[in-house]
Amino acid sequence: QVQLVESGGGLVQAGDSLSLSCAASGFTFSNYAMGWFRQAPGKEREFVGGINRSGGTTYSVDFVKGRFTISRDNAKNTVALQMNSLKPEDTAVYYCAARAVVVRTLPSEYKFWGRGTQVTVSS
Repeated sequence: QVQLVESGGGLVQAGDSLSLSCAASGFTFSNYAMGWFRQAPGKEREFVGGINRSGGTTYSVDFVKGRFTISRDNAKNTVALQMNSLKPEDTAVYYCAARAVVVRTLPSEYKFWGRGTQVTVSS
């Protein structure tokens, strides 16, 4: 069956780095664009960034540009989110998600979801 499993979350201090990974199985990974989302307590799930099927194009929102980088390895069916210069406001559960063809920013447009990994940034 389809699975997306995130890993790499944890507790870090402001200014630190963290690398998240998402392992996919049960579908043809290279046919799907991948997105990273996050959800803080009491807030809606929000788009952080995405990467197209080939990995040649990435997208990110303004509040993470220059700090977060998305990459994928279609041979290993994985997508990564490298987070640098973390801030307390980055604290959230981070999710990876998959949708056919192209990256979109709305959670409702994604077909497959992982269960998330907690990232906590202390000040």
